[in-house]
Amino acid sequence: MSSPSRIVVAGATGFLGRPLVRALAAAGAAVTVLTRRPGVHLDPPVQTTAWTPDGTVGPWAAAIDGADLVVNLAGEPLAARRWSAAQKTRLVESRVLATRSIAGAIRAARRPPRVLINSSGIGYYGSAGDEVLTEESPAGDDFIAHLAAAWEAEAAGAASRRTRVVCARTSLVVAGDGGALAPMLLPFRLGLGGPVGSGRQYWSWIHRDDWTAMIAWAASNEHVDGPLNVTAPQPVTSRAFTSALARALHRPAIVPAPAFALRLALGEMADALLLSGQRAVPAKALRFGFRFRYEQLRDAFEGIFG
Repeated sequence: MSSPSRIVVAGATGFLGRPLVRALAAAGAAVTVLTRRPGVHLDPPVQTTAWTPDGTVGPWAAAIDGADLVVNLAGEPLAARRWSAAQKTRLVESRVLATRSIAGAIRAARRPPRVLINSSGIGYYGSAGDEVLTEESPAGDDFIAHLAAAWEAEAAGAASRRTRVVCARTSLVVAGDGGALAPMLLPFRLGLGGPVGSGRQYWSWIHRDDWTAMIAWAASNEHVDGPLNVTAPQPVTSRAFTSALARALHRPAIVPAPAFALRLALGEMADALLLSGQRAVPAKALRFGFRFRYEQLRDAFEGIFG
């Protein structure tokens, strides 16, 4: 991206959005945040615009007209609550409708953004065992896979000669202040952590600093479009993941979390988010020269807990 840039971010108040906004602002970009809570406090302070992500285009779309980059991270967190039928509907609508609104605003803009980076996930591939998954791998056939495919289809509606669309298929993101590690830290620190289910399922992961850097890199690299696996190059089994976390915290990892107990506690979410996995690799990022700071999980945990 040329500097300074005008950037619009939706979903900027969460675990990924806040550090991304900080990084973009620190790089000199003029950042506008689309938010349903106009009084939200962001650090550093940036311009906010109230929006209603209901699938329609409203007055907020003026923020997109003339922007260089739009980043859409909006969506109900997958693990916010147990997956009832109503919650599944919220998960789908919060992603599909928000993306439909943004794509509509881009199509209607006199000066559409050069790039839309739209969030997605490696759940797109479904449960694929130990198969190595690149951006060319087909979609899976479970709830999360269908959700990701519908999400990406809405984003694709913004693509044109003037707007490049990247669907950022994000893996498990690790950092010390939230995200996937948050519910794991207390039991591990108490010596109550251990293998999840069989321990053989693959968990692809990425350090949040690399996630933020890859989003900025994808925005500026004109060769990158369509799906992009936002994940570190070395996925690990869940047993290796929990063992590495225990070592980083100087605690044992001997108390298993059996599949039946997880299913009892979490229902369908347990299979989708914990007991199955994807061995996804960042084929495009490696091909086009992205340089990771944390390629190995032990180095990522050392950076977080060292």
